[in-house]
Amino acid sequence: MVRIDFDKTGGVVPAIVQDHASGEILMVAFMNREALRMTIESGKAWFFSRSRNRLWMKGEESGNTQDVIEMLTDCDADAILLKVRQNGHAACHTGNRSCFYRRWEDGEWVENSDPLFNPEEMYGKK
Repeated sequence: MVRIDFDKTGGVVPAIVQDHASGEILMVAFMNREALRMTIESGKAWFFSRSRNRLWMKGEESGNTQDVIEMLTDCDADAILLKVRQNGHAACHTGNRSCFYRRWEDGEWVENSDPLFNPEEMYGKK
């Protein structure tokens, strides 16, 4: 049986989140054992915030939750791919559909999408 190797990665593994229908990469976050357990049990995407040192469910503040359709791991069992149904329009806390909304173009990073909501209105000023 394959087990996610949390030990070789300091207790957390990267989790790539992909829209199950379009294939678009929505975000990258980190999961620890508890986030993985809660994701499996709830069917919702849970992650571990390294900066806040706590678990969080995607969309707990915004309502833009993610239903997990499929989970895969890589050959080394040290990364997870979540294929999700994105509830709400945006996966990114900036209001963009995807966290990958900047493209390298002519020697600089250029925003290539418009936010779908105002993060200050959604989360308040931080």
